[in-house]
Amino acid sequence: MGDKPVWEQTASSFIQHYYRLFDNDRTQLGAIYIDASCLTWEGQQFQGKAAIVKLSSLRFQKIQHSITAQDHQPTPDSCIISMVVGQLKADEDPIMGFRQMFLLKNISDAWVCTNDMFRLALHNFG
Repeated sequence: MGDKPVWEQTASSFIQHYYRLFDNDRTQLGAIYIDASCLTWEGQQFQGKAAIVKLSSLRFQKIQHSITAQDHQPTPDSCIISMVVGQLKADEDPIMGFRQMFLLKNISDAWVCTNDMFRLALHNFG
């Protein structure tokens, strides 16, 4: 990991931290967002840390994410954009694919998520 650019190391560490929190204690996710953060979750819009943290009350009891791929890019304004592809298993539901994108910004020497978009990889070809 030492030969990767610092922005890629930062994003990869953030992704590991995010899914560890989500899988083990969703109530702690508020620490990675700010009041101006935006989340689109399956087409529903949430703005602000308080609204986003309400996701901790999702219906499932346990969840496990498995990351298949992650791509990161630095932005011209010193942020990092990350795209994650993977699979998740919630309770006894079948394994489902998902995609998630994060925009990370360094504020007061801490990386926070200002924008987050999540979609299950479901297809309706009917």
